Amino acid sequence: MDKAATLAWLRRISGDIATVTIKRLEDTLPWYADMPPARRSAVGLVAQAGITSFIQWYEDPTSTPWIAADIFAAAPRELLRSVSLQQTLQLIRVTVEVTEERVAGRGEDLREAILLYSRDVAFASADVYARAAEARGLWDARLEALVVDSILTGEADEELPSRIAALGWHGHGEVSVIVGTTPPQFDVDLVRRTARRMSVDVLIGVQGSRLVLVIGRARVAGKDDEPEELPFSEIAQRLEPSFGPGYVVLGPPVTALVDAGQSARAALAGFAVARAWRSAPRPVEADDLLPERALAGDTLAKQTLIERIFRPLEAHSTDLVTTLWSYLDNGRSLEATARELFVHPNTVRYRLKRVTEVIGWDATGPREALILQTALILGSIGTAEPARRRAVHRRR
Repeated sequence: MDKAATLAWLRRISGDIATVTIKRLEDTLPWYADMPPARRSAVGLVAQAGITSFIQWYEDPTSTPWIAADIFAAAPRELLRSVSLQQTLQLIRVTVEVTEERVAGRGEDLREAILLYSRDVAFASADVYARAAEARGLWDARLEALVVDSILTGEADEELPSRIAALGWHGHGEVSVIVGTTPPQFDVDLVRRTARRMSVDVLIGVQGSRLVLVIGRARVAGKDDEPEELPFSEIAQRLEPSFGPGYVVLGPPVTALVDAGQSARAALAGFAVARAWRSAPRPVEADDLLPERALAGDTLAKQTLIERIFRPLEAHSTDLVTTLWSYLDNGRSLEATARELFVHPNTVRYRLKRVTEVIGWDATGPREALILQTALILGSIGTAEPARRRAVHRRR
């Protein structure tokens, strides 16, 4: 059979091949049978377009560059988004199998042409999906940068939740922000893989030399036995190698992603003054840098020190405030404090223990003593009658 006769025969049976292909798709591919009728019809049009395009290509092989345009032109845009590359390759395989069965015995030249064409279609399909994925990746990167920037600036608007949803955020519950330096060779995929292993979702913002990670614990779809939730300090410790040299600061947790601006402001303020603490760990929590932040004029740090230290102690007992003042003023000496307050050293120990129970900070440590003394100073500035140190009269 010459080529002209073969082409005429192919055109006559193209409709039958398309019908058999659709039937085979329904029988062998569960995802196709579960599709809505409109989408099944669109997939059928793609299969029929592929058969028609093969006939045109067989007549003129120089039309190869137009394969993708010929086939996928029949597919609506939403179909390309709902059908994966794997499903598309399954569609191509079924179509090729049906066509090979139908043209069996018509010569090796025709069978070889089918194999060559199916290879080109597969590569063309991969190219279509690769370009779509690249465009989606660029869009996601811009959207992610926009969301992180909105969090850092605190300019959250009504569109922020929808943007977060568009990024596929799976986080639930509390959220925290980590700020550090950008490494010379930043591996975004490594950060995301590390986060996934911890069941954590992450938003990444690279702002020049500054790297910002917004982290939240994520629910993993399909897993009934959720792993134990890691504390944010442990999550930050595992993500720390992804940052460049310098300080890494973890902001305090907040209740939801839309409130992450509060954590971001604390982390940024801590990052700006972290060098003032010579032995700061890496990563360091922003709340451990409250004295430095307060000295730098951070209003949030001042308010935090007063609300979390001074006011709880004052509300609990004025004796605790007086004892803490005296203990810190006397160089953390139990004996000197006891002499000034005319109490036994064990009483001082008991009151200091009560201080730790009330606010969670231990005044006997040098670093925490600085935090507590800063809180007392700030609290006293805003108090009408601050606690005064009892005058000590010495005999001459």
